[in-house]
Amino acid sequence: MTDQDNRNVEVAKEYFIRSDAQDPRLMELFHPDLQFYFPKFGIGHGLQSVLDMVAGFAGQLEAIEHDKENLLYVARDPHVIVEGTSRGRLNGVEWDGGRTAGGRFCNVFEFRDGLIARCHVYLDPDYTGQDEARFRWGHDGREW
Repeated sequence: MTDQDNRNVEVAKEYFIRSDAQDPRLMELFHPDLQFYFPKFGIGHGLQSVLDMVAGFAGQLEAIEHDKENLLYVARDPHVIVEGTSRGRLNGVEWDGGRTAGGRFCNVFEFRDGLIARCHVYLDPDYTGQDEARFRWGHDGREW
């Protein structure tokens, strides 16, 4: 990786650290012209879009933690792709990516001026696997 790739990866790592800590300094990592995507939220523009997305979890998301030690980072400036798992609790129900159906994710970051200018989060927002109708193949016989 180039020096710039390494710098971008460090910012992506800090994103997960601050996100899990619910650190308001998370916003400092984003470019003012941010494009932000999250499933069922859609594409938002600007820093406010992150706050709007987070507000959708208010009163429901009790805890979240990304498995930061085992995240896979693929970098080629200006992009960093991160694949991994998360664990947490939503409305009293726990999930643990890799052990439950919810919790696997992939983030695509694009950097400009050393900041995250584009953050697209790809995951199943049914963290706790309550959308039974869409488990077309059942729950058994596979790894999560």
